Amino acid sequence: MSSLFPALVDGPGKPSGTGVPPDEVRGRVALRFGERSLTYGALAGAAGAVAARLSGAGRVAVWATPELETAVAVTGALLAGVAAVPLNPKSGGKELAHIVSDSAPDLVLAAPGDELPSALDHLERLDVDVGGSAPPPPERAGDGDPALIVYTSGTTGPPKGAVVPRRALAATLDALADAWQWTDRDVLVHGLPLFHVHGLVLGTLGPLRRAGSVRHLGRFSTEGVARELNDGATMLFGVPTMYHRIAEALPGDPELARALGGARLLVSGSAALPVHDHERIAAATGRRVIERYGMTETLMNTSVRADGEARAGTVGVPLPGVELRLVEEDGTPITEYDGESVGEIQVRGPNLFTEYLHRPDATAAAFTADGWFRTGDMAVREPDGYVRIVGRKATDLIKSGGYKIGAGEIENALLEHPGVREAAVTGEPDADLGERIVAWIVPSDPQAPPSDAELADHVARRLAPHKRPRVVRHLDVLPRNEMGKIMKRALVADA
Repeated sequence: MSSLFPALVDGPGKPSGTGVPPDEVRGRVALRFGERSLTYGALAGAAGAVAARLSGAGRVAVWATPELETAVAVTGALLAGVAAVPLNPKSGGKELAHIVSDSAPDLVLAAPGDELPSALDHLERLDVDVGGSAPPPPERAGDGDPALIVYTSGTTGPPKGAVVPRRALAATLDALADAWQWTDRDVLVHGLPLFHVHGLVLGTLGPLRRAGSVRHLGRFSTEGVARELNDGATMLFGVPTMYHRIAEALPGDPELARALGGARLLVSGSAALPVHDHERIAAATGRRVIERYGMTETLMNTSVRADGEARAGTVGVPLPGVELRLVEEDGTPITEYDGESVGEIQVRGPNLFTEYLHRPDATAAAFTADGWFRTGDMAVREPDGYVRIVGRKATDLIKSGGYKIGAGEIENALLEHPGVREAAVTGEPDADLGERIVAWIVPSDPQAPPSDAELADHVARRLAPHKRPRVVRHLDVLPRNEMGKIMKRALVADA
């Protein structure tokens, strides 16, 4: 296959696919995290050194902090043809132990000095040296070989490892380059985590494939966004929570308004951006945010195009190479593009994952007999083909602060608390987070129920801070049907 990162591999004349002479590429800044940066020449050396150390490894874990070392580690693993398993540094012990046990990495890559949790004690550790230097090895891995194993939040149990092949990375990033007119001259700014698809694949590997640059803020702030966009950055990637905070700050921050107004592209994803925030940003800056739609299992499926209409409330049209259909509950395709007929989104194309690691049952259930992936998202299509997502097929996926969170694992964590007899988790609208997590609790002792803070801390320790309930409601009994299943719609209706 051709290289995932042609800008890191010198060829005769020009690196394949970049259109830029090798000498110019080598001196260009590829990555900047805060005050630290690497040119393409330095990144090729550092990632090449990592790749040399990984020769013969099966798969590796990466302690995915928002630092330069994470980008070098993942790039080095991909150059070596080794699958990388990004680990969320905020994961609780139980969740982390499951991921490590399930993925069985040969070693863990981390920044020197990072303190790793006990769940990783049994793994050999490789400290990533961003000053290292070795020539990148020839990329021998095939299109279908695993590139990443990214763990999703399951709605009914522990996270599943989605095996993302190399072809999916290339297909998605090249399709986005077409849709967004993304070139080597673009400088991307973002403050997204690097343990999931949005921040790692789109926000970090995307610029590297284009021979462009990425500036990572480390931690999102409106001040950081204004500084970087006013200093030559051309694109901003964010989640709705970030854009909500931008919309809130704009009235009192003319520098932020000027920065956003000068950007070439503002992209929001991971959840729907409320129309109110769309309109506030457009009114203050003259620029419209565009949205795209994807999942861990599919990478990107649709987007509003840079040369198309930036229509609030939609996720645009299918990307090049992606087939998308809406189906009725019985699987019958919906052919009407009428803006009203609701169906489940199913997709097919080179952007798809290959399997859930060690879960053939779940993999088989995720696909139709003719190879379409069942997303579980419900949508309508406008007459011009634009897709508008209207909700989840199930009620157990919560989108909060840019994260997709499974209610089932939070319920399981809550039920481990001695003060909880029964638990259910739902989401409810939140202006800042998109949705906030609500825990419905039947306490073991109604006279002495656990406090809200105690339950939130309990979940945060076991899973991750962003999975803690923001609201706790106490009940005498949870509503159940005759089969014993909790009726969450009844909970939400009574809230």
